[in-house]
Amino acid sequence: MALIKSISGIRGTIGGAPGNNLTPVDILKFTLAFGEWVKKDSGINKIIIGRDARVSGQMVSNIVCGALQSIGIHVVDLGLSTTPTVEMAVPAEQAGGGIILTASHNPKQWNALKLLNSKGEFISAAAGEEVLLKGEEGNFDFADVTALGSYTVIEDYIERHIEKILALPLVDVEAIKAKKFKVVIDCVNSTGGIALPKLLKALGVETTIELFCEPNGLFPHNPEPLPENLNELAVTVKKKKADLGISVDPDVDRLALVCEDGNMFGEEYTLVAVADYILSNNKGATVSNLSSTRALRDVTEKAGCEYHASAVGEVNVVVKMKETNAVIGGEGNGGIIYPELHYGRDAMVGIALFLTHLAKFGKSISMLRATYPNYSIAKKKIDLDPAVDIDKLFEELKKKYKKYPINTIDGVKIEFDKDWVHLRRSNTEPIIRIYAESNSETTADNIANQIMSDLSTFAKK
Repeated sequence: MALIKSISGIRGTIGGAPGNNLTPVDILKFTLAFGEWVKKDSGINKIIIGRDARVSGQMVSNIVCGALQSIGIHVVDLGLSTTPTVEMAVPAEQAGGGIILTASHNPKQWNALKLLNSKGEFISAAAGEEVLLKGEEGNFDFADVTALGSYTVIEDYIERHIEKILALPLVDVEAIKAKKFKVVIDCVNSTGGIALPKLLKALGVETTIELFCEPNGLFPHNPEPLPENLNELAVTVKKKKADLGISVDPDVDRLALVCEDGNMFGEEYTLVAVADYILSNNKGATVSNLSSTRALRDVTEKAGCEYHASAVGEVNVVVKMKETNAVIGGEGNGGIIYPELHYGRDAMVGIALFLTHLAKFGKSISMLRATYPNYSIAKKKIDLDPAVDIDKLFEELKKKYKKYPINTIDGVKIEFDKDWVHLRRSNTEPIIRIYAESNSETTADNIANQIMSDLSTFAKK
């Protein structure tokens, strides 16, 4: 069991002892700390709440809402919702912040409090540290009975979210409708099962075949939308002769696609395809994190635009997008950030833009995939003795490969022409994560293995 306290929120497993798991005690103290921070940061006593469908969600929500009311904060509860929907609701409702109750792609025993500022964006590292410190100190000033916060429910925010998507100039409902698409969706029995059928109907998709769309939190498989977890979706796409398959994670901020032949489009390529469409209509910069595929850079430069890399983490991608006035950005895990709508990963707007792109392309999704550079990423990790000085290991690595371009904004990234390797320390474990990419799967694997060997040699010294 585990409790992970990071700058973006509090994540842990349900049950067990306080301080080691996400117990009511931990939920309470960090909710109170965040509520106090919101009042101080924004001067607004209103917070938006929403949750995915996991089985602990209602229990966690009850604690969170009551805690916020106890310090005089007015709670607006969206109920079963999506992460991007809550992100959009915060500024729309002129709230001081938001809390999304979701452990994203983690299994059912996990839940989390994801924390948003008054813009509906994840709070900064400095704000996160402040909230964590306040929570551990535990000094709270509770409101008297005449100053308790109110509680309001709004049930139609997913529909409002969809309306905003349909209003985007680059979402072409008529083009989608004309293609009479048949789509299979896997919503892992969470809130995508509420949002995606409504979205696809509004977009004019002719036939939607639903897999795991009952929002009961009983995940039928590992909820992370990776190829090994999407076998039934792939089989159904082929069996039903569908045009494509769509999978989202429990809180609907990651998007994975399956081609008509049952092969994976590739989660790294969700952003690449959407960016290709955006850039064909609106020139501008693009951003992804250092561990995402080079294909985005290739597509961006082909369009005559500039690509920028950020440190890993959605908040870092957003900062870089604002710095560069990027027209599209995101992460290689299927996360699309389209600032025309809002600065947050949003599978729903990703679906709308991708279907428009596919409709205008006029051929199959597998043929669309074939138009993009084909890279393979090897993902590995190396366990270390906690006593090992990781900074020193990285310095040794930089010395060995000093003749190659090196980026150090987040760990160490070394570029070998179009191949690259990225190393970064874990925030929660004594490990180094290693990502290597090449247009050959074997080469990517060999690069990662060589770096692992280098690190082992340096560590022994």
